[in-house]
Amino acid sequence: MRSRFSAYCLRNASYLLATWDDGSRPAQLDFAGDRQHWLKLEVLACQQGEIADAQGVVEFNAYFIEAGRQWLLHECSRFLKKQGCWFYLDGVVDLAPVIGKQAKIGANTPCPCGSGKKFKRCCGDK
Repeated sequence: MRSRFSAYCLRNASYLLATWDDGSRPAQLDFAGDRQHWLKLEVLACQQGEIADAQGVVEFNAYFIEAGRQWLLHECSRFLKKQGCWFYLDGVVDLAPVIGKQAKIGANTPCPCGSGKKFKRCCGDK
């Protein structure tokens, strides 16, 4: 899960497609119009997914900024293991704006990524 999150951060479509199960993989991924800036990943739970298992479920929260607003993506992802490698199968996704003081991020607000910089000098400059 962490490697796929990193691939989304880097907009690495080839890695994402290579780690997607053949039966559910899209023909292509296009990040050309992507305006999301991914901030952090929190893995909440993992069911199965051990060395001897052939399948697993990962529940996680992923935070991102889009158009100056912070969002939370909650997903329960299913993975299959084939020939010793894990492949993303599918997931149940719930998307919601982050409620509270950080729901709308101003240019001089501390960046929610935790860098200690102002948003305009950090993630807002992307």
